[in-house]
Amino acid sequence: MRDIFAKALVFFSKNKKRLFFFVAFFVGLVGPMALASSEATQEASHGSQAFLLWLPVILIAAAISKLIEKIGQPSVLGELIMGVLIGNLALIGINWLEPIKTDFFIQGLAEFGVVVLLFQVGLESNIQKMMKVGLPAFLVAVIGVVLPFILGTYVVGPMMFPGLSQVAYLFLGASLVATSVGITARVFQDLNKSKIREAQVVLGAAVIDDVLGLIILAVVSAIATVGSVSVGAISIITGKAVLFLIGSIVIGVLAAPKIGQIFSKINNNTGMKAIIVLSFGLIFAYLAGQVGLAPIVGAFAAGLVLDPVHFKFFRDPQIIYDIKESVSDQEPVTKSKLLEKIKHHSDAHVEDLIKELGNYIIPVFFVLTGMAVNIETLFDLPVLMTALVVTFVAVITKIVAGLAAGKGSNKLIVGVGMIPRGEVGLIFATIGAGLGVVNDELFSVIVIMVILTTLLTPPILAYLLKKQDKNPSGQVVDQAV
Repeated sequence: MRDIFAKALVFFSKNKKRLFFFVAFFVGLVGPMALASSEATQEASHGSQAFLLWLPVILIAAAISKLIEKIGQPSVLGELIMGVLIGNLALIGINWLEPIKTDFFIQGLAEFGVVVLLFQVGLESNIQKMMKVGLPAFLVAVIGVVLPFILGTYVVGPMMFPGLSQVAYLFLGASLVATSVGITARVFQDLNKSKIREAQVVLGAAVIDDVLGLIILAVVSAIATVGSVSVGAISIITGKAVLFLIGSIVIGVLAAPKIGQIFSKINNNTGMKAIIVLSFGLIFAYLAGQVGLAPIVGAFAAGLVLDPVHFKFFRDPQIIYDIKESVSDQEPVTKSKLLEKIKHHSDAHVEDLIKELGNYIIPVFFVLTGMAVNIETLFDLPVLMTALVVTFVAVITKIVAGLAAGKGSNKLIVGVGMIPRGEVGLIFATIGAGLGVVNDELFSVIVIMVILTTLLTPPILAYLLKKQDKNPSGQVVDQAV
C-alpha cells in the first residue's frame, strides 16, 4: 500500500500544477458543502433531498479516485480507498458526511450497483464457457469452503480465542468461507479480463461458494438459536438453491427470445431493448433473494442466459444502422468485410447498454463499502496481531483452493481472485454478533480480516494479470476458452 501512495506522490511531484489544481478542485467542491448548516443536513439525511447531495459527493469522489489508474491500479481500489478516507473523516472532527453511511436511498443504489455489476459480468460470459470450467470451478469452491471453515472452527478459533463457545468458533469459520465476487469481478472488468479462463473459473466457483456459504450460515445460525439443525432443513436449503440456478438458466433460455419478440412489436428501438434487458436482470435478482440466495447470484444467472440472438427483432444501434446504410452500394467483397467487422459491435450492444448504466452506479457500491471500514480497529495492537493471523489463514486457504483450477489456468490468479471477503464476511459476523455468540474482540478481528482481504486483493490480482500478459506461456486466453 505504501508503494501505491509513493507512486501517487511522484505523479504529483513531477508537476506541481497537478497537485495545486487537484487540491483547489477538491476544496472548491467540498468547502461550500462543509460550511452548510449541519442541523439542516441532519434533518435532510432521512429524506430524498439529502440523496441529491450525497450522490454527487460519492460520484465525484469515485471520479477523483480514478487517479489511481495513473499508477497502474484498477479503479475499484481507488474507490475503496476513497470510501475509507471519507468514512473516517469523523476521526479528525469532520462529521457532516456521516449520514451517507445510513442514507436509505444511497444504500439502495449501492445494492442496485452491485446487482448491475454481476449482471454485466454475466452478459460478458456465456453458458458454454462456464460449462467448460464447471468441474474446476466446483472443486475450487468446495476446497475454498471446506478448508477455511475447518481451520477457522477447529484450529484458529480455539488457538487465538481460548474460552469462547464452539458456536463462536463456528461463526469465525463461516466468515472465512465467504467470497465477495463483486470485488474480483470488478478487477477483471477494469482490466478487460472478464472472458479469460481464470475469470470464468472464479465466477463459477463464487456462485457455488455462495450456495455452500448459505447452507453453512443457515446451519450455524440454527445451532446458535435452537442448539441443533435437522438434515431435512439442510436438504430444503440446498434444494432451493440448486433448483433456482438450474431453473433460472432453463427458463431464461426458453423465455428470453419470446419476451424479446413480444416487446419488439410494441417498439423495437434501443430504449425498449434497454428496458427489457435491465428488467430481466432485476427480476432474476429478486427471485434469487426470495429463495434465500444473494441477489447478485440471480443477476449473474440472468446475464449468463441472455444472448444477442434474443434481441434480433430490435433495431441495430443508430451508428450500426448508419454504417450499414453507407456501405450498401459498395462492392460485395468490401461490403462483406465491413459488415463482419461491425457485427461484433452490434452483438455487444446489450452489454454496452448495461455498461453505460454501470459507469454511474457501480462505483456507489464500492465507495460505500469503503466507508463501512472503521480504521480505529487497526489501532488495537493485540487485536491487530490476532487479525493478521486470521487474515493469513483466510488468504492461504483460498490460494490452496486455486490449485484445483485445472490445466490451462493460472492457479495463483484463481486463488487470489477468491480471497476478498467484502460485505459477505461482514454479514456473517454481524449475524453472529446479533445472536450474542460473537463478542466485540472476535467481531473486530473479523472486520480487520475483511478490510485487509478486500483492499489487498485488487492490487495483487492486477499485478498477476499484467504479469501474465507479459509472460503468457501456458495461459488459456479468450479464443481458447
